Amino acid sequence: MKNQITLLLVALVSSWGVQSKTITGVVTDSQKLPLPGAIVTLEGTSIGTQTDFDGNYSIEAQQGQTLVFSYIGFVTKKVKIDISNQIHVSLEEDVSRLEEVIVVGYGSQTVPYRPPSPAQIVRQKRKDYHSSISQALQGKTAGVHVTKSSGKSKKEPKIVIRGVSSLGKTKNPLYIVDGVPIREENNAVVSQMNPADIDKVNVYNGAKARKLFGSSAKNGCVVITTKKGNYQIENDEKYAQIHENRFERVSLSPLSTFSIDVDKASYSNVRRMINNGQQIPVDAVKVEEMVNYFNYSYPQPKEHPFSITTEVVGTPWNPDTKLVRIGLQGKSYTDEELPPSNLTFLIDVSGSMSSQNKLPLLKSAFKLLVNQLREKDKVSIVVYAGAAGEVLPPTRGSQKEKIGNAIENLEAGGSTAGGAGIKLAYKLAQKNFIKNGNNRVILATDGDFNVGPSSDKDMVKLIEEKRKTGVFLSVLGFGMGNYKDSKMEKLADKGNGNHAYIDTMQEAQKVFGKEFGGTVYTIAKDVKIQVEFNPALVKAYRLIGYENRLLADEDFIDDTKDAGELGSGHTVTALYEVIPRGSKSNYLKPVHDLKYTQKSEVTASNELLTVKFRYKKPDGDVSTEITQVLENKNSEVSPDFNFAASVALFGLHLRKSQFTNGASLEDVVSLARKGMVNDSEGYRAEFIRLVKSYSDSM
Repeated sequence: MKNQITLLLVALVSSWGVQSKTITGVVTDSQKLPLPGAIVTLEGTSIGTQTDFDGNYSIEAQQGQTLVFSYIGFVTKKVKIDISNQIHVSLEEDVSRLEEVIVVGYGSQTVPYRPPSPAQIVRQKRKDYHSSISQALQGKTAGVHVTKSSGKSKKEPKIVIRGVSSLGKTKNPLYIVDGVPIREENNAVVSQMNPADIDKVNVYNGAKARKLFGSSAKNGCVVITTKKGNYQIENDEKYAQIHENRFERVSLSPLSTFSIDVDKASYSNVRRMINNGQQIPVDAVKVEEMVNYFNYSYPQPKEHPFSITTEVVGTPWNPDTKLVRIGLQGKSYTDEELPPSNLTFLIDVSGSMSSQNKLPLLKSAFKLLVNQLREKDKVSIVVYAGAAGEVLPPTRGSQKEKIGNAIENLEAGGSTAGGAGIKLAYKLAQKNFIKNGNNRVILATDGDFNVGPSSDKDMVKLIEEKRKTGVFLSVLGFGMGNYKDSKMEKLADKGNGNHAYIDTMQEAQKVFGKEFGGTVYTIAKDVKIQVEFNPALVKAYRLIGYENRLLADEDFIDDTKDAGELGSGHTVTALYEVIPRGSKSNYLKPVHDLKYTQKSEVTASNELLTVKFRYKKPDGDVSTEITQVLENKNSEVSPDFNFAASVALFGLHLRKSQFTNGASLEDVVSLARKGMVNDSEGYRAEFIRLVKSYSDSM
């Protein structure tokens, strides 16, 4: 009996010793990058699992059993289970398989290498995480890995081709699509191609890629052949649709009402496209922003925050019409005169910001702004990618090195939770609010929000809510390929702010150096303009530009309606093309006389129009109104007027407008040359060069 009990105890102890336990770990390559989709099996059994997107796995096993780790293109590894519950494995690449990989229909075949058996193929199949060329290559092509790590350093999907020891983790391969090399800034566009459009993909490692395609392929090369064979890059840039203003009959619509626009983003964005030889989308051209990019010699104000200039001349491109210019000049303040600033930098560090013309340029640009700060100013920094976080608490402007280091240490990676970033930035700005000071969030991004509230409607609603806090907003756009101008403009418009596009360090110097006060300090908000035309002298009128700034006539005296902001030293110019009474025009279609509305004309008046302005103080809720009359007397054409007209005419050409009246690009240049005054910075000379460059490319 005693022997039987002993045997029973031994059996129980033995059964406890071989009890199953959960084994977890991470499977990586030799560079410590995770291997998603790697196969983990128990040797001699049909039990197995796959690693997830970050290389993690979990499997039930017993001590003494052997785990087998395999991945296409890597040497299989076996590990015996001991007392530990964690087993991390690093797989070595099978370099004999990495010379060239051909992906056909997203099944993979390695040359030279014997194709895997059907059973191996079944085991190697894994879930496709995204419907894109990048993810289609993932795990199915030897030596190709699409990184997407988790945590603070989240990265956007990025192809890394292994097999070259010198390759860095952040190096991008060269894409060649249908025989055409793709610029690096457009890699994100190509990597999201629809797999259904692709016939074949060849992936070359660094050594062979360099031999075949030169030094530009030093990080490997992905050669894509589409089924149609004529793929062209289509930038994922977004612009709000613009319906060009037409001539309005004064007898039917005597009032023209709009919000001012101090944004200048359209001009620098168009300049970037011309310099890069790109086709310019019509809706990327906002004529008023092109005209307002340049400063004009309007007088400094005396009583109000801005002065008003009105004048009329014959239209340079149409002898049958007149051109009216309305100019505002915001009061200029020295840096010492500006109140203390509470600035919150809200910086997009998502994966889409990794290009050289995005976050790296942004860092250099913001250092220029930091150099303008004073002891009494405070700066906080909030960043957002997959989530939002504070990277610099409120810091005095005198601590420039500390602020600069915080900016320099920023890295790009992850998705884009713009909504979360905006909420945190405004929360921080409110917490450190300076009464009677300049409280502002400065958002720098490409506008490509994709996590949380991200649609234009969502963002507008969020910004309108935050606007009530008294914190203003400046929006700075960076980059190309996926630039979301429509979203950026709406954010600035609804956030009591301004919008600029920074494509070069020269533009950064203009925005943060020469125009620092106007960029960060508002002197008047909700500035509206309403023009009433005299039907005795004006048959019809057309506002040039400002299509997305138009207001209902009744909005002019409604103080609850939002409008544009004017910064220190800013100038604003609006142009009207006017058809005089008695003139014929092909731009006007005949309409019947009104039956119930009697014609009444002001007699003994030489007033061409009356223009009214309404504005609020930055911290005010009630508007002040100013009125000015323009007599029907042609002014002498000033150099400034000539130059503003030339920029407007060029904008009409870019928009393929029907209202150029046959004027040529040579006419644009001729008109601009008449305006070559006060050009110490060379912006007007650059404009003439741009027009010529665009003309030569036609």
